[in-house]
Amino acid sequence: MTKIELEKQIPACLAGRRLDQALAELFPDYSRARLQEWVKLGQILVDERNLRPRDRVMGGERVTIHAVQEEMPSVEPQSIPLDVVFEDEALLVINKPAGLVVHPAAGNPDGTFQNALLHYSPQLAGVSRAGIVHRLDKETSGLLVVAKTLAAHNHLVRQLQERRMGREYTAIVRGVMVAGGTVDAPIGRHPVDRKRQAVVPGGKEAVSHYRVVERYREHTQLRVTLETGRTHQIRVHMAYIHHPLVGDPVYGGRLRLPKGAHERLVEELRQFSRQALHAQRLALTHPQTSASLQWEVPLAEDIQRLVTVLTDDAQRGES
Repeated sequence: MTKIELEKQIPACLAGRRLDQALAELFPDYSRARLQEWVKLGQILVDERNLRPRDRVMGGERVTIHAVQEEMPSVEPQSIPLDVVFEDEALLVINKPAGLVVHPAAGNPDGTFQNALLHYSPQLAGVSRAGIVHRLDKETSGLLVVAKTLAAHNHLVRQLQERRMGREYTAIVRGVMVAGGTVDAPIGRHPVDRKRQAVVPGGKEAVSHYRVVERYREHTQLRVTLETGRTHQIRVHMAYIHHPLVGDPVYGGRLRLPKGAHERLVEELRQFSRQALHAQRLALTHPQTSASLQWEVPLAEDIQRLVTVLTDDAQRGES
């Protein structure tokens, strides 16, 4: 455990802000969630008083922190290849392959993205979660951003919370969709199967926007952008509107083969055993320079192969 002893004065420019917002500006080396927790535990005092995270500050108050920070469980570096798309002193952008778990957890104690990061850049041991800002499911491929400093991590987490980070995915779904649209439906734990998520009353706000890229005979290629980042959000939302992702073992239901599909498509659909979802585009504001940056990567090889076969099947159907 590490003792944290800090003291600062809230400047006049932060007058009228929520306490937790002001604290995030004053102490950028700590996440807003961590600071909120310390406030609730009485480990942060404002002019020797306990306040709530949502209370407004006036400016000029003296903030004192007397907190204890628990040491994070050790995650060992492991030599696992990483596809680095961009790197500078503040950021890493990685194109994650399908099959790689992001964080160690029960059932996946090692061999994860986090283990790989710590081998690639040992300095990340000093950053929360090795600098990982957001997650992708194990079988979802594509772009992830990693912060190389505590300040950059907090800055990017705030961008994510304030919905200023752009994330666009390519998805192959079952059924032919007529047009794009928006799914605004709250997501929470499935009421029966606690390992799954579902659209449920009282769940957390979840908003996904989608547009049609290509229609096939019995499938559709979509581009999906997220306003929120709930667990399994795209997978749950697409299943909710009856267009589940191809290959999704949890939300996709049983395999359905298009009538009259040629042998190559049947084989491709039978062997496609992960959700056809790829985080293709990422946009953010650089935490140090404030420059607007964006990256886009090609489709993962297996999804590109699926697209090729679906296109060929559609063209055969037209001939």
